[in-house]
Amino acid sequence: MINRSFWVGKRVFLTGHTGFKGAWLCLLLSQLGAEVYGLALEPESEDGLFVSAAVKDIVHHTIGDIREVDAVGKAVDAAQPDIVIHMAAQPLVRRSYQAPVETYATNVMGTVHLLECVRSVPTVQAVVIVTSDKCYENREWPWSYREADQLGGRDPYSNSKGCAEMVTAAYRDSFFQTKTAARVATVRAGNVIGGGDWSTDRLVPDAMRAFISKQPLRIRNPSSVRPWQHVLDPLIGYLVLTERLVNEGKRFEGGWNFGPQMDGEVSVAVLADALVRHWGEGCSWEREHGEQPHEANYLKLDCSKARNLLGWRPLIEFEDVLRLTVDWYRAHQRGEDMRRFSLEQSALMITVPRMSS
Repeated sequence: MINRSFWVGKRVFLTGHTGFKGAWLCLLLSQLGAEVYGLALEPESEDGLFVSAAVKDIVHHTIGDIREVDAVGKAVDAAQPDIVIHMAAQPLVRRSYQAPVETYATNVMGTVHLLECVRSVPTVQAVVIVTSDKCYENREWPWSYREADQLGGRDPYSNSKGCAEMVTAAYRDSFFQTKTAARVATVRAGNVIGGGDWSTDRLVPDAMRAFISKQPLRIRNPSSVRPWQHVLDPLIGYLVLTERLVNEGKRFEGGWNFGPQMDGEVSVAVLADALVRHWGEGCSWEREHGEQPHEANYLKLDCSKARNLLGWRPLIEFEDVLRLTVDWYRAHQRGEDMRRFSLEQSALMITVPRMSS
């Protein structure tokens, strides 16, 4: 699905490159021959993908805060990029309850800062803003959300992502309408999992920490249904969309869903059972009782737009999502060369048309 020749020599400005998804995207882009310029905060974990796979060695690495418009402008000007992909975010629902001002400052004003700086750089051909499946007004219904459904969000994180969608639409309509302007799109993935994520209050990192320490995994909402997918699947979608924005232009602007196959739309309990099965060693999970802040109980994505207009589809089946994820943490635990191991996993998405169990 990816045109490798498109990416050779492309200058890509990527915010949030030290994070989980950002580090994986750096690996993909380096394999495609792109030149990556990253702007992000320091990585949160020495065990995370960015550090353990030595991603710093393959990018132009700049530490900076997306909340500081001058830092963003300086970094964009230095890169003079062809492509801009915005991933920097406060990405956690529970943290947004604890730090709502930080969440809005990062997710909303950070997006404003990026778009404001990019619109004065003539080299930019396409801008992809990464938001979230939680940007929709969640009505807890059994149907999948489509790109035209109402934006919203009850908690500060989800609401800030809905706001980022509206900010992007306003900037696109106000400042990116000339024939030579960059084409602007937003992308919304499901709950991405995979190796190298050690964030707090995320199911897979919490599970890996618990299993490694021989403790039971504690789960807040086992019945909640989410669209679980391997991190590499939506990243491939973002790159396919970027190619079309550059080559075919305006009709590929707007919002796009990149969710999993139907077998990945399962409850937290089902995912936890599968992780227990794949890890083995007598690990287990239990429900965490007590009052918890509100989180959506039911969320699915309709990705027919991406399938029909981009020819994109999720490639990694649910059992392979789990196998690839657990394999990465096992390899990390054994002290393997994680740059080599991670590149081998990402290469599968570029060279193999479909994976199966």
